[in-house]
Parts: sequence; C-alpha cells; structure tokens
Amino acid sequence: MTARRVPIVATIIVIAAVLTMVGLGVWQLGRMKEKEALLARYEAAAGASGIVPFPIAGDGADAWFRRSEVACLGVHGIEPVAGTAASGQKGWVQRASCKVSEDAAVIVDIGFSRDLAKPAWSGGKITGVIAPGPRLVADPPLAGLQPMAKPDPGDLPNNHLAYAGQWFFFALTALVIYVLALRRRQR
Repeated sequence: MTARRVPIVATIIVIAAVLTMVGLGVWQLGRMKEKEALLARYEAAAGASGIVPFPIAGDGADAWFRRSEVACLGVHGIEPVAGTAASGQKGWVQRASCKVSEDAAVIVDIGFSRDLAKPAWSGGKITGVIAPGPRLVADPPLAGLQPMAKPDPGDLPNNHLAYAGQWFFFALTALVIYVLALRRRQR
C-alpha cells in the first residue's frame, strides 16, 4: 500500500484561510479594546454639564451624549418613530426635521407620545442631548409631549468579543474539516 502525499496547493489555501480567520479574530479583539475606550469617553461626555455646538455636518460622534442647543427656524416635517418614554413606556417619539440655516437642517426628537398624531409645533429654541445620528433629543420635551428616555452610551453594543470568537471558531472548523478530508483521502 502506498501512502498518498498531502496536496500542496489545497494545504496552502487552507493554511492561508485559517491564518486570515485568526488574524480577523485578533483584529476584533483590538476593536473590542477601542470600543471600550470609546464607550468610556461617551460615559464621561454624558456626565459633562457644558453645552457644545450641535454638529451640523458629519456624524458628530465626538459630541454624542453631550448637551447642546439649536434654534429651529422652521419645521420641514414631523414624523413618529418607535421610541421609549423616560418612564420606560413604549410608544412614539415625534421626530422633527428643523431648518437651522438657509442650507442646513438637523433632526430633533421633540418628545414622546402614545399617539401617532403629529403635534402642532413650528420651531424655536431646543436644548437637549446629542444622540447618534446625530440628532438632538429635546430635554425638556416640546409641544406638550412627554419626556423621552435619554440617550445612553450603554445602549451601544460592544460585541467584538463575540465576533472574535466566531472567527476563531471558523478557523478551527476549517482545520478540523481539512484534517478529516485528508484522513478520508488516505483511506
């Protein structure tokens, strides 16, 4: 009986794939540390009392969870979106698109309601907390609406450890399948 040789090309491909998957797992572990630092920064920002300018352009991530204010010069529209009241009750957050200059508008969550009906509100000064988007979550609420749940950095997921585990599992699975295929080939 002659021993079959290990296929070189297939082995190189499997090793390259496994190394890539392990590399992606290690990268996810690094991203986990970065995300932990980012969440800690957001927690500190949420506790800050100063008011920062609302980010008109970009995602405004540096200002998330900080207090801000805008002057709504006019309302382009208001629509209900699923949301949560400060009391934890589920319902509708009334989200307005506010004109803040001739060529810029911002999104503002003006308050919570159990009713889908659009509230009568035409703009004005709004203070609140900058949430991801960015959007301003009005605090206090406007147009006779109820207070909304405040944006919480704890709501942002840090699932990079799970992703790393998946990549390591995929690498192990690829190795096990390849070893089983080699054994079967040699029979």
